[in-house]
Amino acid sequence: MATDLVEIDVTQPSAEAIERAAALIRKGRVVAIPTDSLYALVADPFSLRAVARVFDAKGREFTRSLPLVVSDFVMASDLAAEVTSRFEILARHFWPGPLTLIVPAAAKLPLKVTGNTGRLAMRQSRSSVVNALLLKLDHPMIATSANISGQPTCRSGIDTFGMMDSRVDLVLDGGFCSGPGNTTVDITDPDWKVIREGAISQKEIATQLKQ
Repeated sequence: MATDLVEIDVTQPSAEAIERAAALIRKGRVVAIPTDSLYALVADPFSLRAVARVFDAKGREFTRSLPLVVSDFVMASDLAAEVTSRFEILARHFWPGPLTLIVPAAAKLPLKVTGNTGRLAMRQSRSSVVNALLLKLDHPMIATSANISGQPTCRSGIDTFGMMDSRVDLVLDGGFCSGPGNTTVDITDPDWKVIREGAISQKEIATQLKQ
């Protein structure tokens, strides 16, 4: 497939660029966009064709789950099998922000999105581009790092285009992304655990959960 490149302002993305990206996502296509931390591949998690396209674009193992971005706590709650007190405390305190929460997935979400694990990673982003797309689509999006599995994550539109050319349909080029990395917390088990520590420390997570 031919990959198009469109330059955008990450603080005020044009309505035309957002609509173009949203139209592709509605058709089950994959788009690369700048977020608040790095470039991500976004797609419709409810389209099995789109899910397969994301795995193919990254060369990702089908046993690995695909993280989602949501517009708010209500959308997140609809995707979780259960809204626990931990989920609510952490989401309401740290969202929008660099925190990814792993929770049991609701039955409505295709099992392939979870890597057949039944567990879902999701977060609410501060990115104007992400949130404009979520508003236009009115449903969550797959948002996984824009790179081929095993390769460095792309932080610029040009690098993303260079790596993902012919693998995705569109790259929205917003320049360089320099945001902090996400902290990922698994709250599916009785004992929560930090899978990856980023901008939010384990101590900060523990402080909120002990209150």
